[in-house]
Amino acid sequence: MTEPTHLLGPEGFGGKQVLAIVGITYRQLDHWARTDLLRPSLCDAKGSGSRRRYSYDDVVQLKVIKKLLDGGQALQAVRKVIDRLRVEGENVASANLVIAGDSVALARNGEELVDLLRGGQGVLALVLELAGVKEEVDAAIASLGPGADDGGTDVAAAATGR
Repeated sequence: MTEPTHLLGPEGFGGKQVLAIVGITYRQLDHWARTDLLRPSLCDAKGSGSRRRYSYDDVVQLKVIKKLLDGGQALQAVRKVIDRLRVEGENVASANLVIAGDSVALARNGEELVDLLRGGQGVLALVLELAGVKEEVDAAIASLGPGADDGGTDVAAAATGR
């Protein structure tokens, strides 16, 4: 995945930046890291006072997870979907998913559907195209401004213009 290098510092993104970009709470981010849904790839927390550092790709994947949750999927189902996408060798940020109630399928090549939760069962209802997530993340990063960091700056307020 191509990173907008002018928006990404050499140390990636800290927790406050990720919260503002993805639109999740600290509690969600912490829980997802501690339970291995998505651990930060640049620097994981190593005890009290240490900070997690997320890569651009991590941030995009977190946004995909949030979109699945916002689309009505339970966290347990989202975990299965993300794990299955990884097993299938799919890029989480650009996969096309078909969501029907509590079923999620991967749409491949415009023809093949792979049920990510139940092995082929399901009814087509809503296609959630995840390719646009990257642009959403890029816009949120750009709105943080060049001086946004975790050094006490209220990044969430900066991202919302408050």
